[in-house]
Amino acid sequence: MRVGLVCPYSLTIPGGVQGQVMGLARSLRRMGVEARVLAPCDGPPPDESVTPLGNSLPTAANGSIAPLAPDPPAQLRTIRVLRDEHFDVLHLHEPLAPGPTNTAAIMKSAPLLGTFHRAGYSTAYHYLRSIAQLVANRLDYRCAVSEDARRLVQERLGGHYELVFNGVELHAPSLERIETSQPTIFFVGRHEPRKGLSILLDALQYLPDDVRMWVGGDGPETEALKAQSRGDARVEWLGRISDAEKHARMRGADVFCAPSLFGESFGVVLLEAMAAQTPIVASGLDAYAIVARPGKDALLSEPGDAAALAASLKRVLFDKDTARSLVASGLDRAQQFSMDTLASRYVEIYHDLAAHRRVRTPKRSSHEPHPQEGMCQEGI
Repeated sequence: MRVGLVCPYSLTIPGGVQGQVMGLARSLRRMGVEARVLAPCDGPPPDESVTPLGNSLPTAANGSIAPLAPDPPAQLRTIRVLRDEHFDVLHLHEPLAPGPTNTAAIMKSAPLLGTFHRAGYSTAYHYLRSIAQLVANRLDYRCAVSEDARRLVQERLGGHYELVFNGVELHAPSLERIETSQPTIFFVGRHEPRKGLSILLDALQYLPDDVRMWVGGDGPETEALKAQSRGDARVEWLGRISDAEKHARMRGADVFCAPSLFGESFGVVLLEAMAAQTPIVASGLDAYAIVARPGKDALLSEPGDAAALAASLKRVLFDKDTARSLVASGLDRAQQFSMDTLASRYVEIYHDLAAHRRVRTPKRSSHEPHPQEGMCQEGI
């Protein structure tokens, strides 16, 4: 079977959807599926399975800047590739995002599966509802990665959506552990208001002087955030880092912190930290609480409360029993969200779509966890 995974975001710029698409493609290929990724790339594609569709254009979306490719040359490349490749199924991630996924849906050269990632507010749903509805109606089957994502699209466009989970690669290749000699917090993400890095910098002022912090990523707030830390030598600004370095620093850090304030649909980065056996402190967003069970897999604090965030960080950094308990529970939790398990469900859907049959949701066997514990669930 030949499956085309279409991603609207540039694969050479780090992002949650991009990571999910590439990880899914790797799992599918291990299962014998000929999976090819079609996406914008601002530079050399990340591996030989990727067909680049051109450069991206920074586009404001969901409180962030998304690297989309809505320009005509990218759409012409998409059309050409779809005509040449003869895919059995096309899997569109964020089908309503401007660019290749929209084009693939309208062209419809093969049965279409759409996976919706976005939660919170969407300009496309609000202002371009007729166009969004047209694209959604082209899909043969629809999935959503979280209850928040499903609620958003269902309220705006109607229809039925299978609730799936994002996956984590439990044995992803990466660099050796990057060691640190002092208590170290690791943050990675785009430097923009919704990610809450300014709250974490404020929280650092409540922590002992020997605590250090690694800050990965960049964005529109980088310079303002550096100014906020007032040249604090405890903060090491890493800039944009590779996935391999991200995982190596996760394993080396004493705690991973995700202080996001809003706009998260699923805590993939929390799963990555769990798989790296690193204790987690995060804000208590609904999307995070579904992935990391409060007090069991992570310590969650009120979003935007620097003092509460600092208290949770201090507990993990200096209470070894708490840290060990979070790591043990988190590793078990990550197993429930294996990318290979997610890929297996998608393969079932691909085969049913390719055969032009109604998609069937397999019965849950007694050894599988409840859907709320990380497995798939059919939309109603």
